[in-house]
Amino acid sequence: MSEFDAQSTTDQVLAAHDLSGQTAFITGGASGLGQETARAMAAKGAHVVLAARDQSKLDEAAAAIRAETGSELVETIRVDLASLDSVRQCGAEAKERFEKIDLLINNAGVMACPKGQTADGFEMQFGTNHLGHFALTNQLLPLVKKGAAKRIVNLSSRAHHSDGVHLDDVNFDNREYEPWASYGQSKTANVLFSVALNKRLDDINVFAVHPGGIQTNLGRHLTEEMTANLIKRIQESSGGNFVFKTIPQGAATSCWAATAPEIAGKGGTYLEDCHIAETDDEDPNGGVRSYALDEDTAEALWSLSEEMIGETFAV
Repeated sequence: MSEFDAQSTTDQVLAAHDLSGQTAFITGGASGLGQETARAMAAKGAHVVLAARDQSKLDEAAAAIRAETGSELVETIRVDLASLDSVRQCGAEAKERFEKIDLLINNAGVMACPKGQTADGFEMQFGTNHLGHFALTNQLLPLVKKGAAKRIVNLSSRAHHSDGVHLDDVNFDNREYEPWASYGQSKTANVLFSVALNKRLDDINVFAVHPGGIQTNLGRHLTEEMTANLIKRIQESSGGNFVFKTIPQGAATSCWAATAPEIAGKGGTYLEDCHIAETDDEDPNGGVRSYALDEDTAEALWSLSEEMIGETFAV
């Protein structure tokens, strides 16, 4: 289906595309995969909006993208996904500043952090990775509906293999907190959100993406021991064949999800290595778990998410 694979880069994936006139809104745009996604899209003419918490880092990333691409169509907007007030303020500002969003890339995230809470009292990883993007997408959906490309990309992870969503205890109130279980739950939630949202939208394609194993500042909460154990587990499951992707390789699937004409109308799916992944409940090295695509679970999570953020999603 795709001419691209795990080694393809953002520039290769976007080589045949002209993104002039399109607006791409990218969370986590101040570093790592988000910044690379923005750079590659700016290089193809897109108007890119970098969204993140830290204005100084946003300014640095925007300056770097302008310098490399020669594009002046690079803007920034502040949002803290661990605060619903911040998310709502960002949504209101975006509606004032931008006419439309063609490509919404929900890229930001926190991984395997110590137990903590968001400003609204949610468990940090579920609250940031899922609920923050759930609420932000609700805020920005009117702008996406005005766009031409009409694609939403939610970054998930193969870590969704490690756990489903515990609908009866998403905040770890009644079970022992474990950083990787929490991360896995949040990444499964990203897929389930994509399934439920895509089902509700007639002309907008929603994809969940596994970027691959990449060393970025997403791993800032990992101790040396956690990192060593993670790499050991990955190497054992892959038969010793695992190799980290570069950041341009890691961001390639996001760019493919946002632009590939061959997947139009195929939203609600999980993508990895620039292709639609097979449903697989056994393979540790690929595929999407069936529980992450389960429509009943997706609907239950949707209802719970609306209740938790105190909003009805405006689809």
